[in-house]
Amino acid sequence: MHAVFTLRHGGVSQAPYESFNLAAHVGDNEAAVAENRRRLCEALALPRSPLWLEQVHGTGVVDADRLEPAATVPRADAALTREPGTVLAVLVADCLPVLFASQDGGAVGIAHAGWRGLAAGVLEATVAALDTRQPLHAWLGPSIGPSHFEVGEEVRAAFLAHDAASRSAFSSNARGRWQCDLQALARARLAALGVQWVHADTSCSYAQPRRFYSYRRDGVTGRMAALIWLERSATQYGSASGRAGRPSGLNSPPEPPGTGEKSMHSDA
Repeated sequence: MHAVFTLRHGGVSQAPYESFNLAAHVGDNEAAVAENRRRLCEALALPRSPLWLEQVHGTGVVDADRLEPAATVPRADAALTREPGTVLAVLVADCLPVLFASQDGGAVGIAHAGWRGLAAGVLEATVAALDTRQPLHAWLGPSIGPSHFEVGEEVRAAFLAHDAASRSAFSSNARGRWQCDLQALARARLAALGVQWVHADTSCSYAQPRRFYSYRRDGVTGRMAALIWLERSATQYGSASGRAGRPSGLNSPPEPPGTGEKSMHSDA
């Protein structure tokens, strides 16, 4: 199993998308996005192009193994696969990317969890769709941190309606609003689902403009990608050992214990 989170440098996009923007829906030059995506595929030696989603801050989950080859871009915020070589991806710039892997390495999933999707149950929907008896590992990627994620009472109320204990993820500020901890909310939801192994990169996308895009900080900006895929056998496209490295703009989360796979080196 392989998992990667991209950073904002190493591409060809111009300001305000500089430079490794992977999103085609944010107003960036189409040719620049295509070149960035080509570089991504080349740097990672991906077995095929990622399955990009039309993300809508909802709870829809796509089973990538059931898609027709010529299908349009799926309208969903999560995806899963049990097929080696199928690359799942979500785009983020403050929202929380959540990657899933079964303990036996037989299935992986990915979810785009902004506050709306998180409150609506996108993590629950993804775990249900994976439908595995194997224990799950989850990885939480960089997202906007609680020091910079100010929300109104309606956001807090949406979470408290589901779980009163969610109040611990909110702290009041001097403006009469709330600072929201997305990762704490996600951890609580995952714990309720029985996901015991949760790994995380707690970097704040808002606070590190040289590394991350942030919609809340910049408005018009690019998107990073989180990707996960199951390894094909060496006879299908060569040994994975030659793929490790430090291509610019790529950062790998730790592999879940027990997978027996090597991840790419981090540039962090």
